[in-house]
Amino acid sequence: MDMSIALILGQDGITNGAIYALLALALVLVFAVTRVIFIQQGEFVAYGALTLAMMQSGALPATVWLLVVMGVLVTALDGAKALKAGQGRRAAAVAGWNLAYPLALAGLLSVLPANTLPLALQVILTLAIVVPMGPMMYRLMYQPIASAPVLILLIVSVALHITMVGLGLLFFGAEGQRTPAFSDASFELGPLMVTGQTIWVLVVSVLLIVALYQFFERTLYGKALRATAINRVGAQLMGISPALAGKLTFFLAAFIGALSGVLIAPITTIYYDTGFLIGLKGFVAAIIGGLASYPLAALGALVVGLLEAFASFWASAYKEVIVFTLIIPVLLWRSLTSRHVEEEE
Repeated sequence: MDMSIALILGQDGITNGAIYALLALALVLVFAVTRVIFIQQGEFVAYGALTLAMMQSGALPATVWLLVVMGVLVTALDGAKALKAGQGRRAAAVAGWNLAYPLALAGLLSVLPANTLPLALQVILTLAIVVPMGPMMYRLMYQPIASAPVLILLIVSVALHITMVGLGLLFFGAEGQRTPAFSDASFELGPLMVTGQTIWVLVVSVLLIVALYQFFERTLYGKALRATAINRVGAQLMGISPALAGKLTFFLAAFIGALSGVLIAPITTIYYDTGFLIGLKGFVAAIIGGLASYPLAALGALVVGLLEAFASFWASAYKEVIVFTLIIPVLLWRSLTSRHVEEEE
């Protein structure tokens, strides 16, 4: 291996690591606030990429109908509860966000030639379809069992992952898709050729991490999520709604997943089940951070990305094995250096 090959592999590793860092941050956030191991994070990556690809092909994205169905279920649950309590205004708000919005979006996409729109608008429409599924998923699947043990929440996550993979096959088919790059520019840095899409991935990842930091440090909702992550019971006693914290957390996780899918779709071919492997590598990075430390999770993501890139050169047939084997010494070290903490009741 000469220096030029090492630089190319390093570029690939850092680019992949940036995406894994975003997913790892989302996984740490979801677990810290809700105790849910968000296995289906990777499915939001695939749904984001394939929804954009489907839109660019001129077809109505099938995911919009999943959004409508989920909206109907949420409206039936929360709307009926609000009407029973005599809260007509709240029932109207629930129906407006969870029912009127998905139906209006479906109607707009059915008449709008989305494949002729600028790429920026296509990305916005993709996020508008996929991201609201996050809080709806929390309301339907996790909120009723929010106080259940972590193992029960994990079983629900596995079931949702399998369901979303099956729906992905139904919605998008077995063929892989790839979207056009955000930019066709390329830059020569000595022996290294840096593409415009790589720069887009790195810049958007850094900007999103900075935006999340500012959100948690300077906004009331961000501080509420931090408080919930530190002490769920104490945050609830201070008036922070666990349901609101859960929905907001899932909204952020779905946004990060869908945006990551949009960013990597021009770089690699995405299949209906590709997201699981990508999300699993983000999970390895989150484990390095102990499912608690955001900086360690981001650092772990870069390690995973670089290890994957260099392993693909030295032993491409075993690169996945090498990456996932990384979790074994990390877990062993943590088991020897940390004490057992009883789960909160």
